[in-house]
This record gives sequence, C-alpha cells and structure tokens, in this order.
Amino acid sequence: MKVMERHYRTVWMEGSIVKLINQPLIPHKFEIVAMEDHRATAQAIKDMIVRGAGAIGATGGYGMAQVVLEAPTDNFEEYIRRGAYALRNTRPTAQNLFYAIDKVLGEIEEAKADPKKAKEAAVVMAQQIADEDVAACKQIGEYGEELIKDGNNISTHCNAGWLAFVDWGTALSPIYLATRKGKKVFVYVDETRPRSQGSRLTAWELGQEGVPHTIIADNATGYYMKSGKIDLVIVGADRITANGDVANKIGTYSSAVIAKENGIPFYVAAPTSTIDLKCHSGEEIPIEERTPDEVLYAWGWSDQGIFERVRVSPPGSKAKNPAFDVTPASYITGIITEKGITKATPEGIRSLFT
Repeated sequence: MKVMERHYRTVWMEGSIVKLINQPLIPHKFEIVAMEDHRATAQAIKDMIVRGAGAIGATGGYGMAQVVLEAPTDNFEEYIRRGAYALRNTRPTAQNLFYAIDKVLGEIEEAKADPKKAKEAAVVMAQQIADEDVAACKQIGEYGEELIKDGNNISTHCNAGWLAFVDWGTALSPIYLATRKGKKVFVYVDETRPRSQGSRLTAWELGQEGVPHTIIADNATGYYMKSGKIDLVIVGADRITANGDVANKIGTYSSAVIAKENGIPFYVAAPTSTIDLKCHSGEEIPIEERTPDEVLYAWGWSDQGIFERVRVSPPGSKAKNPAFDVTPASYITGIITEKGITKATPEGIRSLFT
C-alpha cells in the first residue's frame, strides 16, 4: 500500500535488522523504527509497535531469523531455544505468531549441525512467510470483493488492513479491491476502544486509499445496523479454531450478535495461517489481558500540538482490559480465506486443508 505516494510493507528485514512502521504514532506521525536484535523485536511485538495477526506473525518470523543469526556456534541450539521462548511469550492470542516461529524452527531443524546453513535457511523462510502473507491477503481481497455490491455500506472493527498484515490486509482488502474496480463503497469504522485502532489506523488507511468512511463510537454500531445503514460486516481474526469459532479484537462478538439479530451478513477474513487446528473451540483460546491504563487513560495530540496522555476516568477507579473476545461460529456467515470462502463449521474448516 502507499503512504504519501510511496509503497511500504508493514514489516521487512534489511540484513539482520527488522524494520517496522511505528503504529502507536499513527495517524499523527509516520515513522519507521529499526529493531537491532531479536530482543528488541520481541519487545516491539509486546509493546504493540507492531500489531495485527499477520504482521505479528511476519515479525515473529523475522525475529526468529534474528535469533538464528545471533546464535553463537558453541551454544547454538540453546540460544535458539531461548530466543523462540522469548518471542512466543510476547502476546498469547494471535495464532500467526506461533505459526511463523514454528515454520522457521522446522526449516532449520536439519541444518542445526551446520550453523551457516541454518542461518541462511532461517532468513529465507522468514522472508517466505512475509511474502506468503502478502499473496494470501491479496487473494482474500479477490474472493471477498465478490461479496461487495456497488453502493454497499460496510462495517468493520479494529484494524484488519495492511497495517495488521504485511500488505493489503484481510477485512479491508476486499474493500480496497472493490474501490479500485469502481464500486462505490462506504465504510462505518468502529473506533475500537480502548486502543482506538479503528479510529486511528483503519480510518487513516482508508483515507490514504481514498475510500469514503466515517468513524463511529463502538456503541453506535447497533444503531446503524437497526437503522438499515449497514449492508455487510467484514472483520479480521487473531485465531480461528477447528470448529469455526473466532477470536478477534474485543467488541467483535457484540457486533456479530447485533448483525445476526438484524439479518446482516457477518464475514471473517483471515489467511489459513490464522487457523489453529489444535484448538478445538473458542473456549480453549487464551485471551490476553492488557494493562488497565489503556482503559483509564487515552493518548492524543492536544490543541497545543503536544502528544500526551490524559486520564479519562476518576482517580482511584480500577479497570479490566481484555484485548480480545470470541465470536461463536453460529454468528458467522462465512470465513474468507486465500483458498476461498467457507462456512464456519468443522467441515468447512477441514475443507481448507484437504
């Protein structure tokens, strides 16, 4: 995707350095940051400098390549084991992270006896993971675009655009392709509290692409659905289970329930790397609990041009901050993948891997 007429990926690797778009600064500032080693890369995932299932996965793959590049010959396997552990323990919910780490580890398994070959193999596999993410998201856009009719009003939640993946994104990819094909599309962007990734990131992306949109409070989604203003919902996913349940940003479940109540199709867009066949249902998905400060405070630019944090709650009040919720398969119309659109059922999920 383009930013100020220049093409960027969300994450890439130059030599042994991982480059990232600093997402907490968007939409106020566009900045590229460099992660010099796997520890810095792991911290970037944990601090959400990079976020979104596919982007976390690609970053984890690059971070794993850094681990292998850094590993000393006299302590090669132990260093790799510890590095993989550090990357796995950054964020618990998004399946793509674990997928990428395991892919790099699997690629170097036979080459461990030859550190030079292992280092080369790790870098190649990490790059392959990123490239496959781009190709999958483009294909998701091709399949999903067929669901969008000229003049549709679409609701989305959080950010499942190119910032959440390496490029194109999932939920926004069909919207981008529909717009480029000349379809008139309007997007209702849920703000997605507490980190406001809808109002900060999705709205910024849509603006860069020239897609008409408006930001609405999360609690306004039901109002617009009941008023007949929304024709279709497309959201992303951080993990999809073997039975079709979906973990995504907190608030997705509420949107799905209201959509079903009002007869509005509710689609989930995700590459097959987001599917965890070892996880049988949503009840088994670990839900990340983030710091209460994200609820109690907000960041933004003051009228004086200062980027600062302000408290939006009474002093002494406590907060809970689950980062994700689980939408049961029964509320999902279909799952848009790079292999096609399937039902959110055990049979539908299995069909993607046969």
